[in-house]
Amino acid sequence: MDKLFDIVFLDETFEFLSKLDKKHYEKILFNIRKAQTRHDPELFKKLKNEIWEFRTLYQGIHYRLFAFWDKTDSGNILIISTHGIVKKTSKTPDSEIRKAEQVRSRYFEDKEINSKAKK
Repeated sequence: MDKLFDIVFLDETFEFLSKLDKKHYEKILFNIRKAQTRHDPELFKKLKNEIWEFRTLYQGIHYRLFAFWDKTDSGNILIISTHGIVKKTSKTPDSEIRKAEQVRSRYFEDKEINSKAKK
C-alpha cells in the first residue's frame, strides 16, 4: 500500500516514546503505520486549527502524539510529531494544543529562514 505521508518525530516525541514500556511504544508505532495507509479518525484526528493527534489506546492507557502537516514540498508530504502525552481526561488539554501550535510556528519560521539562506 502507498503511504499517505511520511512522519518526522521531533526530539520531544522521541523522549516521550523512549520512556514507555516497549510493548506500548510498539503499539503506538503500529498505529502510526496503519494511519499512514488509510484515513481513520480513530488513529489520526484533527484537533484544532492545524494541530492533529495520533491516537492509541493500549491496555487502558490513552496515548496522544501531537502533530501537524508540512505540505511545502510538493513531492513529499510530512507529518511532524511535536510531543506526546498520556491522556488522563476526556478533553485534550488546551495547553498541549498550544504547545504543538508554538512548535509548528517555530518549525515553519526556521524552515523559511533556512530556505532563504540557501538562495
